Amino acid sequence: MILEMKVPSPGESITEVEIAEWLVQDGDYVEKDQAIAEVDSDKATLELPAEASGIITLKAEEGDAVEVGQVVCLIDTSASKPEGASSDAPSTFEGGDEGGNTNAEKNLAKDQKAAADTNPKAANPAKETYASGVASPAAKKVLAEKGIDAKAVTGTGKDGRITKDDAVKAVPSMGTPSGGNRSSSKSKMSMLRRKVAERLVEAKNTTAMLTTFNEVDMSPIFELRKEYKEAFKAKHGVGLGFMSFFTLAVVRALKMYPAVNSMIDGKEMLTYDFVDVSIAVSGPKGLMVPVIRNAENLSFRGVEAEVKRLALRARDGQITVDEMTGGTFTISNGGVFGSMLSTPIINPPQSGILGMHNIVERPVAIDGHVEIRPIMFVALSYDHRIIDGKESVGFLVAVKEALENPTELLMDNDIKRALEL
Repeated sequence: MILEMKVPSPGESITEVEIAEWLVQDGDYVEKDQAIAEVDSDKATLELPAEASGIITLKAEEGDAVEVGQVVCLIDTSASKPEGASSDAPSTFEGGDEGGNTNAEKNLAKDQKAAADTNPKAANPAKETYASGVASPAAKKVLAEKGIDAKAVTGTGKDGRITKDDAVKAVPSMGTPSGGNRSSSKSKMSMLRRKVAERLVEAKNTTAMLTTFNEVDMSPIFELRKEYKEAFKAKHGVGLGFMSFFTLAVVRALKMYPAVNSMIDGKEMLTYDFVDVSIAVSGPKGLMVPVIRNAENLSFRGVEAEVKRLALRARDGQITVDEMTGGTFTISNGGVFGSMLSTPIINPPQSGILGMHNIVERPVAIDGHVEIRPIMFVALSYDHRIIDGKESVGFLVAVKEALENPTELLMDNDIKRALEL
């Protein structure tokens, strides 16, 4: 029986995916539920499992854009497993032919043959002689006029001699020739990366985006983490990081300035009474923004546990479309990469994004005296169409106040209770 495998719907509103990579080869025997391909949607990368065991016939190439419901491979379920095949799910780099050659070896030989076929010079390299790299009289004159050293030109004439045509085509270097590698390469952008690019351009072109800045003295949070982080980790199994403080500070500020927790819906402003915080994380396929749902109901432990869970799933490529759908406000932490200051781009259709940055010891004036304090610059980018300057600045000041006085404003003056210790 021949089973047609069709592309399943990875989520609502997604009508097309791209075959990012086949994890098996045409003619391989596959086991039921074995991952046979990775497919990119505009929101995530997902694995495509085999629906049955049998011999697979591929009907789409890597890089092909296929519609949801389209047949991408056939599985002959009547075929029996080849003798000597591993009981484990076969992979692209396992198995072989009767001569003992593995798939990897066969692929290498195939690639080498293809390279030789498409590049005759590689198959039959030019013979090195006294003429190699030597310019003809006409070529010498052209190179001299251009001020180009013959050593910087590759000859295409007999035995590597530099012809007049080579000299005419040679381009003068803008700097001192170094003899270093000046090659380049092209690679196709994944569907996820292309979608991110489209959304960033959309945000710049369709929103009245402005950014306001402030700075935060992180000393109070440093002191709290120094005193309680070990007990917090021992009790809850997760670290007491900065994200829980920032997330809860954002929740508090959004309640004070609900316009920042709003979106434009046609000619209306849609304001939410809940807070779904998108957190920008770097995954193997690029930027991803999983969502912490109902952050207003989470404690420090709840936020840290959810941040860890989502970050691990994004890193391992297991994040789902549903986990990245929605969000009413975004937090982006460029500080983990060393960013001092940035103007983060709004994640549409949201109206605001908070940018965190690295923490640097800086001299600041405290009660008329200069002290060294750990300072973080923070930035709020917002859509000026529905958020006024007063609200944006007030929101960021509210975040700053909560972070500089977390015991009172985020913990209700009961640290152990807030940390569930």
